[in-house]
Amino acid sequence: MEIEPVDSRTPQDALKDLPSGHSAAAQRRTRTIGYLLLTATSVGWGLNWPVTKHLLTELPPLSVRGISGIVGAALLALLALLFRQSLKVPRAQWPRLVLLSGLNVTAWMALMGLALVYLPASEAAVMAYSMPVWASVLAWPILGERISALRVVAMAMAIAGLVALMGGGGIAASYAKLPGILLALAGAFLFAVGTVFGKRWPLTLPPLTSAVWQILIGCLPVAALGLLIEQPHFEALSSLGWTLFAYSIVIQFCVAYACWFAALQRLPASVAAIGTLLVPVIGVLASAVALGEPLGAAKIAALGFTIAGVVLASRS
Repeated sequence: MEIEPVDSRTPQDALKDLPSGHSAAAQRRTRTIGYLLLTATSVGWGLNWPVTKHLLTELPPLSVRGISGIVGAALLALLALLFRQSLKVPRAQWPRLVLLSGLNVTAWMALMGLALVYLPASEAAVMAYSMPVWASVLAWPILGERISALRVVAMAMAIAGLVALMGGGGIAASYAKLPGILLALAGAFLFAVGTVFGKRWPLTLPPLTSAVWQILIGCLPVAALGLLIEQPHFEALSSLGWTLFAYSIVIQFCVAYACWFAALQRLPASVAAIGTLLVPVIGVLASAVALGEPLGAAKIAALGFTIAGVVLASRS
């Protein structure tokens, strides 16, 4: 049975066709939906930090991320077909799709997975979400999204809160942790590049279709490299390990990534990036509960400071 293609315009494109009297209300609805999608993304990705940290005690990093991503992409493809969204990609968009897949998925999955080998989950989460800084800086010259004073204050508050989460002294650096720090920073920068490039040269694909292909293309090399240099033993995976592996597939990839691409269609790149600072907040809280990583009054106050910065950014 032939699948009918859906309208691939972004929400911003659709708003241009509305009468001016309806435009403001429609824009508010679009941004509200964008914030809800961004919140779902942050929760899914934040909880995934302690999940991945535990999985690394049973499976090697590249295999965990690559294989779970491929399975997640397959499930998303089935969901897209159920919603009658075509998986066809116009030939002219393939180079752009491959580039964005490498930046948004391959680099992020591989580099952050390896960073968790060297860093505690909470520290890796904080290092990774230097991404909004890079995204805001890149969005200015590439997208023309000027960094307003309010947005600078919001970003400073959120980043200061994250630094305070590490006890006021930032990451407890050492030569042993240096590879993890560099890997996390590289992953954050490349993800920011992918976020900004995706806004500047967007894919004209439905959100589910875009998520399917970016996750699949991005995770294939990660899984291939993992199978080549690692020795994953899925037969030895515990019942808890299988449960967490399923979480990584369904929530991290099927839900969170799809919500992220949909949110990015509805929000400015710099605002969406700052919104992801909720991810390490959730990651730190979840790591404290699930992994027993320390969480005191100072860290709780820092979490509040970070959340306040994100809320302020949403109003900028």
